[in-house]
Parts: sequence; C-alpha cells; structure tokens
Amino acid sequence: MKFSVIIPARFASSRLPGKLLLDLAGKPVLRHSVERALASAAGRVVVATDDARIAAVGESAGAEVVMTSPGHPSGTDRIQQACALLGFGAGEIVVNVQGDEPLIPVAAINQVAANLRERDGAGIATLCEEITDAAEFNDPNVVKVVRDQAGYAMYFSRGAIPHSADGPQGGAHRALRHIGIYAYRVATLDRFVAWPQTELERAERLEQLRALGHGVKIHAALAGERFPPGIDTAKDLEAARAFLAK
Repeated sequence: MKFSVIIPARFASSRLPGKLLLDLAGKPVLRHSVERALASAAGRVVVATDDARIAAVGESAGAEVVMTSPGHPSGTDRIQQACALLGFGAGEIVVNVQGDEPLIPVAAINQVAANLRERDGAGIATLCEEITDAAEFNDPNVVKVVRDQAGYAMYFSRGAIPHSADGPQGGAHRALRHIGIYAYRVATLDRFVAWPQTELERAERLEQLRALGHGVKIHAALAGERFPPGIDTAKDLEAARAFLAK
C-alpha cells in the first residue's frame, strides 16, 4: 500500500506555545508523532513547517522536512504546498498526522490510507468513534459526524447530532465523535485550497464542511483502536505524561 504521511507543524499555538517542542517522556512531543508515523506502512514521512526549530526535531527523528510558507491559515493548506514542493502526483494518497497527536495509534494511519485507496469515489477518508457519554455528546468542542449507510459523511457539527427523541443520553449512544486524522488524494487537496470558505464552514468552524459543500465524498470509518486525546493544553500534556509513565 503506497502512501505518504505529512505532519503539518508550526511553532505558534494560542493555548500552549511551542507545544511540539515540549518534553514528553524525554523527547519532544513532535518526535513521538514522527516515530508513530515512521512505524506505519507509509513510504515517506515528511514534516512540513515554517520554523527552523521544528525542522531540526523532524530531521533528528528521521523524517524528511520541507519548509513551507508562514502564512498558511490551516494545516491543510500547508500539506497541499508540501505536496506541490515534493512533486506528488494528483492520484497519490497523503495522510495528515497532527504533530500534537503523540499517542496516535499506528494502525489508524494505515487504516485511513487503506480506506481511501479502496474507494475510488472518495476524495478524503477519516475516522470516528462512538460517543457513550451525554456530556461529551453535548460538548461543542467534540465534533460529531453523521454517516450514510455506506459509511460516507453526511454532515459534521459541533452540535448534538443526531437528535434523538429518547433524549440526550439516547442520542449519545448512537452518536459518533469525529477523529481528526485524514487521508487525501492530492488532486482533492489541490481543489480544496482553491475553494473559498463556505457559509457552513465559517458557522461551524469546521473546514471539512468546505469539502462536503463542494461535493467531495468523505469516508468516515469507525476507528479500529481507541484514540488517546491530543495535546492542546498544559493539562493535556500532563495527562499524556501520566499515560506514558504507566
């Protein structure tokens, strides 16, 4: 199975500045993410950054590094530029692994790549998992996805969807949390960055709605393994340290 991993990585972070360089079990957070990617079936693992400090960590961990523009509004834009700089073909598959996901299951990287390769009609593949907690179901920071019978995303929302006549707990048991790992075809990335934001994307602050709004099919499979949380805050970092200490 041929695919590449690109890790979009910037130094700035509003909630935890420089988080990718912070120590986690004796290594920078970013190094853990790179090592997970290198353990996958990916043929290439690339860190796309605009910061020399990030680049140095990526190279020392064994990844390729490509320097990208500091003005990108999102990691998706950074990945698309990296693909262009590396000369990737339109049909190639690229998996977006976030640098602040140091505990990402290796199997998940392979899963999204395989799911996209197996579905010629899809432009993007991603993952989700069941929500069993009512508070999580109603939390706007938890993105929900509703799928059709074939496993393709119908909508993503910060709202509590799908609504259940049985009440929020009943809805929670049937709801799915979106997991932010993506596999893209390069041609889809090229189109995506050329499109303006859609009204729904701006309203929900979810860029995957831009793809859906332009007719891109997004396959959303149930993840084969439970995902540990990523690192957005100092509290998340301490939780990851405690997890690895076990």
